[in-house]
Amino acid sequence: MKRRELAELAGSLGLGAWAAFGVLGAVAVGHGGAPLVLDRDVLAWAVGHRSATALAVARGVTATGTGVFPCLLVAVAALAAGRAPRQRLAMAAFGLAAMGGGQASRYAVMRLAHRPRPPYPDWATHASGWAFPSGHTATSALAAGLLIAAVSWRAPRGATGLRLLIGCWAVSVGLSRAYLGVHWCTDVAGGWLFAAGWLGACLWGAARWLPDVFVAQPPPRTGAEESRSRAGVGRPARGPDRGKGA
Repeated sequence: MKRRELAELAGSLGLGAWAAFGVLGAVAVGHGGAPLVLDRDVLAWAVGHRSATALAVARGVTATGTGVFPCLLVAVAALAAGRAPRQRLAMAAFGLAAMGGGQASRYAVMRLAHRPRPPYPDWATHASGWAFPSGHTATSALAAGLLIAAVSWRAPRGATGLRLLIGCWAVSVGLSRAYLGVHWCTDVAGGWLFAAGWLGACLWGAARWLPDVFVAQPPPRTGAEESRSRAGVGRPARGPDRGKGA
């Protein structure tokens, strides 16, 4: 995909996600942040379907959605996707900058929305701060998006299973926040939409303004070219052996 096409696609997806996030935010934050009927129903179901094993799994999954782990994943993926030291460092810096900027912007939106969390007796893990949008959900979704972008850049025609695994991880983190009762389900949806909008904006900017040396992929080698290379075809021919007689 050409850079202009990538920029247009990322920009369109980002704008769509921001529009949906704005509508959801207006609905979720309206009336003092009171929960919607869907919020109450999902929380009631979660509280009524908890077991010791399920809670342990949910707490383990939700712990991977914040802190150093998502940033470490992004940095490792960028270093692995790059084909030269300069490119690896540039991709790692871009990924960490996108994560940091997303965290700061999400925190500002959360403070502006100041939506209360679900009732404390329904919590099954520790939480702090306001509810909308879910921080764990947004962080894991943004990290997953950057990981998928790096994997797709490195292997555009393969690694489908890895991309699905990364996406399932981010979805699981978001669902665990609602299951553990520390977020309304609309907070989780807001986290996903926020991450999609922010990621679209970051990829749009990268496709438009990053130098080619950082983002351009080398042309893939065909099977025939690889076979010729191994066989030595196309190499400069040796001159006549002057040591031999005529």
